[in-house]
Amino acid sequence: MTHKERVIRALNHEETDRPPFQATFTPEFADRLRKEFHLPPLFSEPHHREWYGYDLERLTGQDALQVGAGWVTNYYLKPEPYTDEWGVEWKIDPYQTPFGEGHYTNIARNPLRDDDEAAMAYKAPDPTRPELYRNAERLVKEFGAEYYIIGRVHCTIFESAWALRGLDTLMMDFYLNPDLANHLLDETARYHKEACCQLVRRGVNMIWLGDDMGAQSSLLIDPELWRTYFKPRMADIIRTIKDINPNVKVAYHTDGCNYDIIPDLIEIGLDVLNPIQTECMDPEVLAEKYGEQLCFFGGIAVQSTLPQGTPEDIAREYEWLKNSIGKGGGWICAPTHHVQLDTPIENFFALLNTIGIEDMRP
Repeated sequence: MTHKERVIRALNHEETDRPPFQATFTPEFADRLRKEFHLPPLFSEPHHREWYGYDLERLTGQDALQVGAGWVTNYYLKPEPYTDEWGVEWKIDPYQTPFGEGHYTNIARNPLRDDDEAAMAYKAPDPTRPELYRNAERLVKEFGAEYYIIGRVHCTIFESAWALRGLDTLMMDFYLNPDLANHLLDETARYHKEACCQLVRRGVNMIWLGDDMGAQSSLLIDPELWRTYFKPRMADIIRTIKDINPNVKVAYHTDGCNYDIIPDLIEIGLDVLNPIQTECMDPEVLAEKYGEQLCFFGGIAVQSTLPQGTPEDIAREYEWLKNSIGKGGGWICAPTHHVQLDTPIENFFALLNTIGIEDMRP
């Protein structure tokens, strides 16, 4: 069974020799992995908007490879503050772990926060530029026969809009300035719909959409507000993707607790839900209610089990997931986010061993 066949069968709710596996890494954890495999230093970022060769993914037995397009939250792309092409200003914030210092790239300034006129006139960058998709073309050409290829277009509507306007300001706009909110959401949705189309035409097997809508125990916004502002735009994007290629699967990443909108996501054609944070949603409940209508992607907790647990804890969590959201297929095993610097290396390899992936370290 090839890597690609394993993913396709799982997404068709068929049994496989083992669940397909996929993971991404913060740059600092990737550095540690490269040392484990005796690879030369090479800076990489988890959204794969540059070409890094995918050596870590292949050495860790992954079945799907990802490539990013569109606006995206960043992970230490530059050593100094900078402004991206959307006008969002970024700063570099260090943090400490038992395994050294890491860096997050956080928003320093929302360019449209205090300027309603500029917000109403704002136009997103041009999403049709061929250079945005060269890595996707290369990935499909070099690895598409063996691996399942995922095109990441997350921060699809909400997160890119609030990066421009400010989260608190956009939340107020929903009630006080709906015309402005609709304009910004139209711009971000239009840009990322085109990015999806470009990726699908280049041969990716899955489009990964995403906007974090969930907090730890509830949605960030009222479900009816989500249905007003986001459901129609999501439906349009998914419909457009499927019109180009009905065989392309659509995944949606939303952290946190999202019970209230899962039936809506199924209604508008979603295939795969990610990341299944077990601190926020019960995989047994998800499997019972939605296991025949959805596939699931994620589940291995980077908030708790992977960084703080023992290999035995990781094995128990894996079996829990495999026997709930993974029962009978329908599950891609993955950490719930990028593997963070605070994760012990041996915990990550314990996960690979539990899945049944050979340790390829020298």
